[in-house]
Amino acid sequence: MSSTQHRKFELTDPSSRPHAPDAREPIGVIGAGYVGLVTAACLASMGHRVTVREIDADKVAALQAGAAPIYEPGLVELLSSNSQRLSFTLSMAELVRDAQVIFVAVDTPPTQSGDADLARVQAAIREVVEHAAAMERLLVMKSTVPVGTGQRLVSLLRSLGAANIGYASNPEFLREGTAIADFMNPDRVVIGTFDAPAADRLEALYRPLNAPIMRTTVPSAEMIKYASNAFLATKISFINEIANVCEEVGADVSVVAQGMGMDARIGPSFLRAGIGYGGSCFPKDVAALKQLAGNSGYHFQLLTSVIEVNELQKRRVVGKLRKHLGSLEGKQIALLGLAFKPGTDDMREATSLVLAGRLQAEGVIVRGYDPVVREDERLRGVDLHDSAEAALTGADAAVLVTEWPELINLDWAAVRSSMRQPVLIDGRNALDPQAMSRAGFVYDGIGRSTK
Repeated sequence: MSSTQHRKFELTDPSSRPHAPDAREPIGVIGAGYVGLVTAACLASMGHRVTVREIDADKVAALQAGAAPIYEPGLVELLSSNSQRLSFTLSMAELVRDAQVIFVAVDTPPTQSGDADLARVQAAIREVVEHAAAMERLLVMKSTVPVGTGQRLVSLLRSLGAANIGYASNPEFLREGTAIADFMNPDRVVIGTFDAPAADRLEALYRPLNAPIMRTTVPSAEMIKYASNAFLATKISFINEIANVCEEVGADVSVVAQGMGMDARIGPSFLRAGIGYGGSCFPKDVAALKQLAGNSGYHFQLLTSVIEVNELQKRRVVGKLRKHLGSLEGKQIALLGLAFKPGTDDMREATSLVLAGRLQAEGVIVRGYDPVVREDERLRGVDLHDSAEAALTGADAAVLVTEWPELINLDWAAVRSSMRQPVLIDGRNALDPQAMSRAGFVYDGIGRSTK
């Protein structure tokens, strides 16, 4: 057993270790999604030659033409400025031939049971082995996988005869909308390995970032990712519960959250009340951790409540609309902002999808606008508009779903006159209640006071 396996973790100062003889090894990235593309672009900007393998031919063609298939601020520019060190291919053989370190960044969507679906991960591993069984390569898992996956994948590698392929867990902590900054200026880099040489090799790669590097075991690295996202989701559900109580007792959750966040033990992050979390990580990872605990014989009661609160929070908007409009049958309601958060076009687990479906079930004519999302098959039946002003014209109410700066800075006084009824539900507490009231709106936030 190596020294890495004996330690629970080791936090290192990057400047304390001698430089590896070649810290700029050629890199391969499997998967051209949000994580894969950002990882590839950032590593290229650090001087690595990077080959990206993607199975979607349209994505590869777009990337080869200089276009990004996803919206992430700064990504197109970063890809362009490092195009000489980036290549995109459909061929796994090409990636394995050119890359010494191979990052796996494929989807692990939830199955019907709530477990993470590892089919794409396993398929990628098998295909790497098919082309590199006798080669010395290091596989680095960026995909979020359940605790214990690393050990099973190493067993798979050995069973396939790939004795020279190493394995490391290197969870990502990228936020869509700020992913490039998050990669280049991380709070920490977590490296989980089964042997010290693999950890040394990966640490050398990340040393130029001058970030704290945490070396630990593979299971601990896998759990750090799930535990981090679950804790942040818990903070969101907690402040939403506080907001709901504030509405009953006349307190203002914005003030309450500010007072809480001044306590260094709590901190201000993720204490903004609203209509629930969404996206590609929090819903999936919270559910997967709950499922993992259940599969191990432990009932994670707290996460059960976190999930329930988040789902109910989205539906409270319908109750607020009924309070102001009465029956919603035949009403026209504008959803402003459709992506799950500002700075991205990602619609996975977006609150707008739940709201649109629920309102349509109530007989509402749903109108929608987003600065980036122009169409999505999941928004079927939603009347999409090219501007917020157009979406609000003739509407009986508006719901601010995603706090895009464009929407926060909208000339609300001007658009008020185009609405049939001036009802505004601020689902992100992003607007000034008094200013909205002065503009003539019937304003209703989440746990806020208008006095």
